[in-house]
Amino acid sequence: MSQSEDTTAQATALTNHDRKPIHIPGSIQPHGVLLALNTHLEIVQVSNNTQEYLGKEPEDLLSKPLSYLLDARKVEAVKQCLVKKIGISNAFKVLINTSNGERYFDAIVHRTQEAVIVELEPRDSESELSFFGFHDLVGEAIAKMQSTSNLIEFLHIAAEKLQEITGFDRVMVYQFDESAAGSVVAEVKREDLSPYLGLHYPATDIPAQARELYTRCFLRFIPDLTAEPVKLVPTENPTTHHHLDLSYSMLRSFDSCCIEYHQNMQVTALLVISLIQDQKLWGLISCHHQTPKYISYEVLKMCEFLGQIVSSELAHKISHSEWDYEVKLKSLQSEFLKSISQADNFIDALIKPEIRLLDLVSASGAAICLDNEVTLVGATPNIHQVQALIEWADTQVNDDLFSTDSLPKLYPEALIFKDTASGLLLLRISQVRRYYILWFRPEVIQTVNWAGNPKESIQAQADGSVTVSARKSFAAWQETVRLTSLPWRTSELESALSLRNAIVGIVLSKADELAKINLELERSNQELASFAYAASHDLKEPLRGIYNFSTVLLEDYAQILDDDGVECLQTVVSLSVRMETLINALLRLSQLGQAQLREQVTDLNELVTQVIEVFGASRQTSQFVDVRIPRPLPIIQCDRVLVNEVFSNLIGNAFKYNDKAEKWVEIGYLEEDAGTRGRGDTGTRGHGDTEKLLTASSRHALPASSFPASPRHPVTPSSSQSPIFYVRDNGIGIPQHHLETIFRLFKRLHSQEKYGGGAGAGLAIVKKIVELHNGQIWVESTLGVGSIFYFTLE
Repeated sequence: MSQSEDTTAQATALTNHDRKPIHIPGSIQPHGVLLALNTHLEIVQVSNNTQEYLGKEPEDLLSKPLSYLLDARKVEAVKQCLVKKIGISNAFKVLINTSNGERYFDAIVHRTQEAVIVELEPRDSESELSFFGFHDLVGEAIAKMQSTSNLIEFLHIAAEKLQEITGFDRVMVYQFDESAAGSVVAEVKREDLSPYLGLHYPATDIPAQARELYTRCFLRFIPDLTAEPVKLVPTENPTTHHHLDLSYSMLRSFDSCCIEYHQNMQVTALLVISLIQDQKLWGLISCHHQTPKYISYEVLKMCEFLGQIVSSELAHKISHSEWDYEVKLKSLQSEFLKSISQADNFIDALIKPEIRLLDLVSASGAAICLDNEVTLVGATPNIHQVQALIEWADTQVNDDLFSTDSLPKLYPEALIFKDTASGLLLLRISQVRRYYILWFRPEVIQTVNWAGNPKESIQAQADGSVTVSARKSFAAWQETVRLTSLPWRTSELESALSLRNAIVGIVLSKADELAKINLELERSNQELASFAYAASHDLKEPLRGIYNFSTVLLEDYAQILDDDGVECLQTVVSLSVRMETLINALLRLSQLGQAQLREQVTDLNELVTQVIEVFGASRQTSQFVDVRIPRPLPIIQCDRVLVNEVFSNLIGNAFKYNDKAEKWVEIGYLEEDAGTRGRGDTGTRGHGDTEKLLTASSRHALPASSFPASPRHPVTPSSSQSPIFYVRDNGIGIPQHHLETIFRLFKRLHSQEKYGGGAGAGLAIVKKIVELHNGQIWVESTLGVGSIFYFTLE
């Protein structure tokens, strides 16, 4: 048992055999005569065996008109080839007077770029196979081939019928793979011959030039590989001064490598019929005989016709099996896309249930990558291996779709996870974002049976060049192929691309819907803000009247009211004051909703100093309050008036909600990093930020009557960073279950009688101002210990 080696590299190596100009050998096989004519139908070249068949030396024919050999009617038939497409042949029977009397020939005529070629093959009589005789021979074969939908059975029937028609010892159907190597997929043979069915042949056995000729010329017949070829006279075409192109010639001779190769297989006669699918060479029907075997041109054309029938039916048989599989994939895809389009969560729609994503391309595992978030499904490499693979794909894969059935050969690091990902199908969903879907297939260890050692014909020369020689052995030779998965089929690749196109369409549709919703929300918010402003503004006038008239009644008519009446009027006055406070808060919030920022360079040290001085002047705090500023605050770009309101509210709350004998407030900032920025508008935190504050630099305990002046050297943060500001206190704290709700409008945690009352709108206003600056605000708090309010201003 040999170990796997890279046989495809051998197939693609440029060899001396590939460079042979086999279409211009300068000679023909000896079982017929060749005449090359110019456009005036004058003979310019002949094969050097005209004496044997025509009784005339080559020199006697050169420069003669074709009419020298053929009658006028046949000359006219040859002339018709001048207007036909290159390679299209015309055949008819001719009678020629030779030195040995009249002799019948099959005349096969076609034209090339520079000449008209007439090939003459001797016949025993002028009789031709009738249409009905032809139909009897091939009709049954065609009917039987069409009766099955199974591809292998279909090919076996074709081989069987061709052996019946030709009488060859062995008829094989040979299929090429993507690397141009091939295998025998159907075989009919003489019982005593060794089987070739299932054996593989390297690409070097049929060189690129030969494959190209088989694509253009669908029939190749060599009745005797031991026969000596016959040279053309002259060797070069006198019109073009080049060797004559014999690509479409039935009599074209063969090279020595072909002789040696087939003789090593004990083959003397050879007939090859091309099988074409989608204008590409799909395979060959190869007929072998151990002794010389001559077949009439009529039978050869019958074989060619059967080959064309096989080619046309081949597409149907292959497409039928592919179609069944494609229908299954499209059904899966339809259901899949429906669920994705209706889902709120894209990843959940892809992986639940996970089997659908895998079945879409018949994979065993998959990975969905959305930027740095990777989700694994089924049997896959681990998360770190997948991330490294995506990094490699970012630099090595340029197309939207990439597939390989041997990932370790392209990406050596994949060797360690070959059991889950020897095959990779990668789909890039976005050219802008790192959005991928990767499908995986495991290693499938395969034993390939070759017809002889495929490397035997490859020989390295001393100068480093590579040559091909005919292989001598065709006995079964096994090779173990590792590090490969089952190949990805075309329908699976198309299914993956269809998924990408559908996802892009769904995303665009969702984006369009979202844009419309945002537009409606913006309009609704504007209308609501206008309504709130108008309503709160208009409500103040009647409310003021209620307050004034209630005050007049208390002042002028209190003596005629009893105690309950006076208490009721006092309650009306108190409630109207409370109502005005609420309306003012609502009016302020609606004004912010319509406000335009007036940004300017602002020194926060000056701004905070002014805020604290206002509190001291209005005596809203006790005489002694510790105000701590660990380090100078930065200079930023913001709306100075609105940010003043933010600090006023937060510092005021810190003073207000504090029941400690020694009260203090700390104002500062942190440099932003990934561990401190909040993910939402509000939210609870771990204790990471608090720990930073506890270890902050020295604090300043200052009495309210001597607040700190602005630092001499304020700090200006880098434009690439946004500081996180904080206001910290040692107040009463906030219960954990209220941390998400304190920023709502009119949300109070205490009764009006406690902590000086209030409308409960301050934090809602602060949040609105922060959001106007494209920032975020959140809070950390421990009940009975204190709170830290964080906010950013982008």
